[in-house]
Amino acid sequence: MDDVMINNGPARPAKKPDRLCLFHVASGQAGYFTAAQARGCGFSRALLSHHAGSGRFIRVGHGLYRLREYPSSPREHVLAAWLAAGMDAAVVSHESALDLLGLSDIIPDAVHLTVPRSRRSLPSVWGVKIHTTERPIAPSERWEREGIAITSPTRSILDAAEKGAGPEQIELAVAQAFERGLASAEELRRAASDRSRRVAELIDGALRKVAA
Repeated sequence: MDDVMINNGPARPAKKPDRLCLFHVASGQAGYFTAAQARGCGFSRALLSHHAGSGRFIRVGHGLYRLREYPSSPREHVLAAWLAAGMDAAVVSHESALDLLGLSDIIPDAVHLTVPRSRRSLPSVWGVKIHTTERPIAPSERWEREGIAITSPTRSILDAAEKGAGPEQIELAVAQAFERGLASAEELRRAASDRSRRVAELIDGALRKVAA
């Protein structure tokens, strides 16, 4: 697998505005960048405001911007929601993570994000579903897809199952993850043992069908 960990830190502060630095950051994020990342490339708050006013930058939300000329992409709304929630703590999860992983054919009804329980006071945003968790996301459960931090296949499947995704979708996700080598039967069963009995039985049944 070619998944790598995400470097969440902003770029090293520059002495003067470095457009190439900012483009490098934004190009890995579908044209989006945070105010903190821009400051790391030497763009002051006043300069950000100036470029937003002139139309060079598009102000998407509080502390979130987009390069005007950057081409759009199919899932950029997912990336924008993740950046706005705080890329240091938030991960795309549940059905949204399954969609990015290409597991099952679920069409997410919202952008699903998981954050630590300590971040539960995040403001609500239309089209975004925030899940809080007391179960820490281990480094091995934090993957990257299309420049976005997402939960691993195993955790994505279990989280979606726990929150009520249809059994047929969970069975399809398990089968595809198993066939593509993204999760093993042992890994899925071990992780499911820490969830509810319903989830454990659902995963076990899906694995039995895969083995049949």
